[in-house]
Amino acid sequence: KSPIGALPKHKLCLKGLGLRRMHQSVEVEDNPAVRGMISKISYMLAVD
Repeated sequence: KSPIGALPKHKLCLKGLGLRRMHQSVEVEDNPAVRGMISKISYMLAVD
């Protein structure tokens, strides 16, 4: 989903994960901070 209209903290989570545009894929290391960001914005993501 698009970050337009998302909460400012959710936009920061997207930026922290390295996601800049829709349909982009990134690989991040598995740690508690990343898992927290993913769970916070899970409604915008598709996790493989």
